[in-house]
Amino acid sequence: MKITRVQSQIVKLPAEEPLAGGPGFYRPFFEFVALRMLTDEGIEGLGITFFGWALTATLKHAVDQLSEFVIGEDPLRLEAVGRKVRNAVAGAGPGGISTLAYSAIDIALWDIKGKALGQPLATLLGGLRDRVPTYASGALSRTSPLEHVVKAGPLLVEKGFKQMKMQLALPGETTPTREVERARLIREAVGPDIDLMCDINQRWSVNQAIDIGRRIEDVHLYWLEDVTVHDDYAGLARVADALATPLAGGECVYGITPFRHMLEARSVDIVMIDLLRVGGIANWMKVAGMAEAFNVPVVSHLLPEIHVHLVAAIPNGLTVEYMPWSFRLFEEVPVPVNGELAVPSKPGLGLVFNRDIMHNFN
Repeated sequence: MKITRVQSQIVKLPAEEPLAGGPGFYRPFFEFVALRMLTDEGIEGLGITFFGWALTATLKHAVDQLSEFVIGEDPLRLEAVGRKVRNAVAGAGPGGISTLAYSAIDIALWDIKGKALGQPLATLLGGLRDRVPTYASGALSRTSPLEHVVKAGPLLVEKGFKQMKMQLALPGETTPTREVERARLIREAVGPDIDLMCDINQRWSVNQAIDIGRRIEDVHLYWLEDVTVHDDYAGLARVADALATPLAGGECVYGITPFRHMLEARSVDIVMIDLLRVGGIANWMKVAGMAEAFNVPVVSHLLPEIHVHLVAAIPNGLTVEYMPWSFRLFEEVPVPVNGELAVPSKPGLGLVFNRDIMHNFN
């Protein structure tokens, strides 16, 4: 089998909060680069990438340029294709636009492999489970009024979610007292039996994280996420050592090697891997294996329609972030039932771009 053509396009989707009907996100739309990879045997793979924001056009151009290197290659030889592309962009370093661009290609390669072998991606990668826990994300935003989030939490419980994530590091002139009050009111609203996570998005200092983290230990958070700058491994380790609450982190890390530094420093108790920033499915699985060697569980960041396969495939997969930013790209996606996602049973990713997207491919 040979790759004959790769097509891409930019897709804009509304930046809505669909889980609890809350305010939209801080920008009016999300931009994705959708990819379609064709082969001489009629098998097609789809890929996706984003995080370009103001650089989305540049990201698409990078996808197109890297795609030139895969034409004529065997899509089933994923490591060989990956090495060829990485060697071509080695001077750009292990992160940034080149990694985001290659991730779309890697995802499409795995989609083709699954279809060629007649197996879902999760089965190819290990096939440990056919369903995984998932948590509601994005509905309890720091920018939403308190009166909204204390109503949104119970609404998510009514929808069957057993896990959900809130945010602290509040905007404006916040104080530790205000942060603690919000955390306790949300916990009171959702009840004691819900796994409640909290994302800081790197907005606290190390000392703030230790101070506020200790004050909210009675909230019994499932984890505290990205409490300070993502590559301050020593600072994160100080926080992890000081708190009983588990620390999660890793969504902002590019490539494989930084995760080794993070794990060796004991910076986090839970590794969060972003499929696009890590460099695609192959690299995601390598980091998950590394985390397993350190006896650390793994969770996902965004793209639940793909991450459901990855978390279900591995023994240390903990839960899938359910933030459906990208769902409108596809005809059908896995949806939560009683707080779980079923792994798609169709070959490959089990996804098909919606008709409008397919119509607009060049």
